[in-house]
Amino acid sequence: MTKPSSTTASHGVRAGRREWTAFVVLLLPLLLVSMDVSVLFFAIPSIDRDLAPSATQQLWIFDVYAFALAGLLITMGSLGDRIGRRKLLMIGAAAFSTASVGAAYATSPEMLIAARALLGIGGATLMPSTMGLVRNMFRDERQRGQAIGIWSGAMAGGVALGSVLSGVMLQHFWWGSVFLVNVPAMVLLLILAPVLVPEFKDPQPGRFDFLSVPLSMGAVLPVVYGIKETAADGIEARNLLIVAAGLLVGWVFVRRQRARSDAMISRELFRDRNFSTGIGLNALAAFAMMGSSFFTTQYLQSVLGMSTLEAALWSLAPSLAVGAAAPAATAIAQRTDRARVICAGFVIAAAGFGVLALAGTDSLAVLLIAAAVMSCGIVTVMALVSDLAMSTSPEEKAGSAASLLETGQEFGGAMGMALLGAVATAVYTADMPSSAPEAARKTLPGALSTGDGSLIAIGREAFVHSMQYAAVAGGLLLLLGAVLAATRLRRAGAARPEAARQDASQSTAVSQPSAV
Repeated sequence: MTKPSSTTASHGVRAGRREWTAFVVLLLPLLLVSMDVSVLFFAIPSIDRDLAPSATQQLWIFDVYAFALAGLLITMGSLGDRIGRRKLLMIGAAAFSTASVGAAYATSPEMLIAARALLGIGGATLMPSTMGLVRNMFRDERQRGQAIGIWSGAMAGGVALGSVLSGVMLQHFWWGSVFLVNVPAMVLLLILAPVLVPEFKDPQPGRFDFLSVPLSMGAVLPVVYGIKETAADGIEARNLLIVAAGLLVGWVFVRRQRARSDAMISRELFRDRNFSTGIGLNALAAFAMMGSSFFTTQYLQSVLGMSTLEAALWSLAPSLAVGAAAPAATAIAQRTDRARVICAGFVIAAAGFGVLALAGTDSLAVLLIAAAVMSCGIVTVMALVSDLAMSTSPEEKAGSAASLLETGQEFGGAMGMALLGAVATAVYTADMPSSAPEAARKTLPGALSTGDGSLIAIGREAFVHSMQYAAVAGGLLLLLGAVLAATRLRRAGAARPEAARQDASQSTAVSQPSAV
């Protein structure tokens, strides 16, 4: 079969200045949503003084944002395909702005929890909408790869930037200022999006399946919650039952999707093996990203004794390498087989875990090098598998495809913290003397709280030892990811032009952007 020309593969349309300007506008909500994951990092002590939340309320202030975000991604991706991705983006931006003001001026823990939940709902509308619009605006494969590479780098950088911005704002303003930063950017989005961003939606979406909304949330939330609780408390029957309940609801949800012609998740998305493989590999990359951050942040603060702000500033250093990694990876992938570059990304990330395994109790440089190498490999994988999955999905289902990618990422991140955390906890507990207090035997912060210098030194050695074991385990899993990419994506390079031809015929027939 002869290879089609680049004009055919790219639909004959290259994005111009207007599309790239619109893309910059779309980066605003992406940055803010990813920053809000970590923006409370420094604000909790101030919130404790002003609102006096209970221990349970404090946990919900932290976690309700991520839970609302994860639970509604699938729903919002499907809704955007039906009502229009730009329209949903603007609704989400308005909700995000309103919730930010509510959070900034919250007068009780309950009000702050409610505002954080609304922020999560708004975030769930913004993330799949932005990636879906990128899929629609950039029809040239090279340009789309570049855009998704930048998108992936911005998302990873936003999480690191959130904690630093929080620390800087709290040095000059009250804790509510960390939320008010969102408002000007969202207002700018509301002004510019109707002018610059075209509207896209599925012209034949079918009826919206309202029953699938609680089913999707009932599948995602218990599993994510149970995994996170396992990471914090260890393997307990209660947490396992919660995960099992979520999996059971998930089974019901999947059966419903298979039986309906107007399903929330279209079966058409999974006709290309590269799409499902891309979701799995993206989840594995998120596993490594969140699993490594579980150790690096604790190492900086509890082993090296840095303040929270100092640790956050040092954690920004690897982001400098990450900013160049994704665009460089997409550029290389355009000149060679994409599967090979994805494999290389996994191997690079595994090498970063290998460097982390060499860290001692006073190895700041080793830690930063390991974090930079890991992050470059992980972002390379995320950028390329996201581009792969989005390019093989029909344009009219781009929002649903993006939501599945991001939901898989949430699962992967939770699993990374739980599994690597479990490995580390087992090694740490085994290394601590049996005569140590129970809190000191469970975690390094517990050892630090005793004030016993010798026990603290033992605890730091035990933590580093546990980190080394977890790093080896993480590296081996990433090497397995490289093998999976090599075998499952062995035809990725040949599949792209065919997918592009299918997209061209579909977009001409059914998925034209509106004239708005």
